[in-house]
Amino acid sequence: MRGSEWLSLSHWRRHILFWTGAVLVGLAAVGFAQAADYVFGLFCRVVEHSRFWPFLITPITFALLAWLTQGALKPTRGSGIPQAIAALKVEDETFRGSLLSLRVAAGKMVLTLAALLGGASVGREGPTVHVGAGLLYTLGRRFGFADPAAAGRFILAGSAAGLAAAFNTPLAGVMFAIEEMSGTFEHRMSGLLLTAVIVAGVVSLGILGNYAYFGRLDMELALGKAWWAVLATGLIGGLAGGLFARLILPHDRGLRGVIGRLRARQPVVFAAACGLALVLLSQLTHTGLYGTGYAQAKMILEGHNDTISAFGGLKFLGNLASYWAGIPGGIFSPALAVGAGLGQNISALLPGTNPSAVVLLAMAAYLSGVTQAPLTATVISMELTANQQMALPIMASCLLARAISSLLCRKPVYRALADKLIENYTHELARRAADTESAPASVTPTVEDLATPVSEHDAPPDASPHDSSEHQPT
Repeated sequence: MRGSEWLSLSHWRRHILFWTGAVLVGLAAVGFAQAADYVFGLFCRVVEHSRFWPFLITPITFALLAWLTQGALKPTRGSGIPQAIAALKVEDETFRGSLLSLRVAAGKMVLTLAALLGGASVGREGPTVHVGAGLLYTLGRRFGFADPAAAGRFILAGSAAGLAAAFNTPLAGVMFAIEEMSGTFEHRMSGLLLTAVIVAGVVSLGILGNYAYFGRLDMELALGKAWWAVLATGLIGGLAGGLFARLILPHDRGLRGVIGRLRARQPVVFAAACGLALVLLSQLTHTGLYGTGYAQAKMILEGHNDTISAFGGLKFLGNLASYWAGIPGGIFSPALAVGAGLGQNISALLPGTNPSAVVLLAMAAYLSGVTQAPLTATVISMELTANQQMALPIMASCLLARAISSLLCRKPVYRALADKLIENYTHELARRAADTESAPASVTPTVEDLATPVSEHDAPPDASPHDSSEHQPT
């Protein structure tokens, strides 16, 4: 049976499409990365000329992006990973198309670049995952693989290839697909997924060379007193990461309810205020809180003291302001920068311990605390620094951080945001259906904004998502 499958035209057509799509994802990721570095470099040169220019540039950029993403480009907001997870869960073409169309993918890239040009504290890795999922999904549908199961495989492979190419971390791409995107792993999917990740990684490798994101760092953490660092980074990273995840999840009560209502009433003005808050926080640092935080995290990892001791806490607030603004951009790289800043603080409390090792542990732990994906955080941290000696300490710290984070945020943040997208879409479908009972009209439902909570009294009692029982949100 397996032999006849290898002779099947459909079998080879699917594989060729996967490989072609992976090449496109790799090229898109490399081009996106280089463009992101270029536009953020322009912003940095403006800041070098005068640190007061961002008071004008950043709030205007935030306001403009909030205005541009009010309509058809609303799915470009935020990280992009929740959109890919939601599209994987719900086997509905209208829903998937609204999240993963080529228009959304192109808009995601352009608007994320605009956010970096304006100094937003965002990353490009989440958007690259979104773009990768959109490219492979569109390619699969275009060439006849439109059934829900096949489309889901294209989405999963595109997401994994996007992360692998964005960071040059092929193993992390595979782990991300298993742990974060799907939660399960079909045996028959393993070969296609691995080849998609490999092809996208080879494209990145061929263009950018064999590099580690933060450079190759040789460090280790000896047994004994130094393992107190595992406990400290896991505890602090989990608490801080869980708090951040909790604060960015929409809710109709408390501080998050106030933020959601303010943003719903005046989204453009609220986004400008968030941009202003980012600039004001940046004035408290020597290096600013703008962009991904890559340069600051690298300096801290290498033991330089150019950043202030409060950088981790301030970057945490800067990331929060950028996310609350509702503009396109990811949280992966900025999370690593927060972790580096926290690690710098923790290492000062652990004399005799390798400071760089503590910083690496804190970066991994905070990322695990935010995403509650400890295996992905472990592998990505090892691959970002080309370091295998720290594997066991990193894994221990990430597992502890995930456990602590779950006390503050019960559901992993990307999955919770994906479920909110599905819930909002379901409410919109039910509302449109109720409206068309009296006045039928051809209307395509839209995907609502993640940050605007849906009150319980707005939800029709018979609302149910258009997905199969095996893909119900958890």
